[in-house]
Amino acid sequence: MAGRSQPLTFSEATSSEAFAERFSAGRDTRLVELLAAAVTHAHDLIKQFRPTQDEWRKFIVFLTEVGHASDERRQEWVLLSDLIGASALVEDINSRRPKGATPNTIRGPFFRADAPERASASSISLDGIGEPLLVSVCVQDLDGLPVADAEVVTWQANAEGFYENQQPDLQPEHNLRGLFRTDVQGCISYRSVVPSGYGVPADGPVGRLLSAAGYPLHRPAHLHFVVRAKGFETITTHIYDASDPHLHEDALFGVRPELITSFDPVEVDGRSTKAVKLTFVMVRAKPGRAA
Repeated sequence: MAGRSQPLTFSEATSSEAFAERFSAGRDTRLVELLAAAVTHAHDLIKQFRPTQDEWRKFIVFLTEVGHASDERRQEWVLLSDLIGASALVEDINSRRPKGATPNTIRGPFFRADAPERASASSISLDGIGEPLLVSVCVQDLDGLPVADAEVVTWQANAEGFYENQQPDLQPEHNLRGLFRTDVQGCISYRSVVPSGYGVPADGPVGRLLSAAGYPLHRPAHLHFVVRAKGFETITTHIYDASDPHLHEDALFGVRPELITSFDPVEVDGRSTKAVKLTFVMVRAKPGRAA
């Protein structure tokens, strides 16, 4: 620090300052501030709870296990961020929108960027297992005008609560995933199956830790969407089944009143099915801000 000829001696009382004063002058100020603040909070927790060496080693082992559990099909770090509400908080800070616009939620750990493009009115259920669901989507702007040629990407769990990339040996590749493009009216439709709610994976280090602490790991039944269109902010969101009993304790903090809707029974071609009609309202991207 300015005015001190000798560096601070590290101790319980000076630990945070001793760390912060080692940064070289002229470095990225934002990065330095974030690192110093993170370390200060970590040191404060250590001082408050005073873990033993064995307890601290268990924490390091937990972080190591999270890294080992992450691969191209499973991202345990994303799951940890999601379950502690960090992902939802970052999303909320960065995607505030005017009243009437569809709110963003987090993507979740089972998103795939390679969803195949499908024709409107086609089915994303490649195995046909589950109660039929007809999904109708219209995309519009804040003035109620249709957004044509918007990309609507969707993915969901199956009737047993599993995503295709959780069960690569049991479900067809890209089952219950698809990319659609809206017509001149800003609309698309597709056929699927009614998704089930599910428990967040508890077979990894994150799930085991939170389960041991009695934390609820429920996710209410939902559909995922990413909606993109030139000149608009991208929507990343969920639609939740209003009948699900776990709406009040979504483990990923994604439930918003405007994202809850009914999956209603209807007759289609003489067959009993369920249907949901959705409208996504997009906001025009601000100048200089990436869509």
